[in-house]
Amino acid sequence: MNIAYWILAGLLALFYAYGGALKAVRSRDRLRPMMAWVDRVPLPVLRGLGVVEVLGAAGLVLPPLTGVAPWLALVAAVGLTVLQAGAIPMHLTGGDRRIELNAGLLVAAGVTVWLATVWL
Repeated sequence: MNIAYWILAGLLALFYAYGGALKAVRSRDRLRPMMAWVDRVPLPVLRGLGVVEVLGAAGLVLPPLTGVAPWLALVAAVGLTVLQAGAIPMHLTGGDRRIELNAGLLVAAGVTVWLATVWL
């Protein structure tokens, strides 16, 4: 179970660190080809989402790795699950029907929640 957590959490952390960093620093024009929804949210919300994703990625890996408050990995996994649960309606209300990635991330984050209970 520990190995499964590290594989899944590592992949999620890489994905969210990259995507969050892009949202936190890139302009709307550079994000638009990848994320059609960026015009529907205010820029501070977009930047905030990026910061939350980067913090969630760090929360999946750093606490269990350092042994300092490893239960925070569970909190980070729950936060990323909630984030994806909100992303799916955001895409659907904008007319974007491509939610396969979001659904996959939702399932992966949900499984990570279950696997992170090893540190409770």
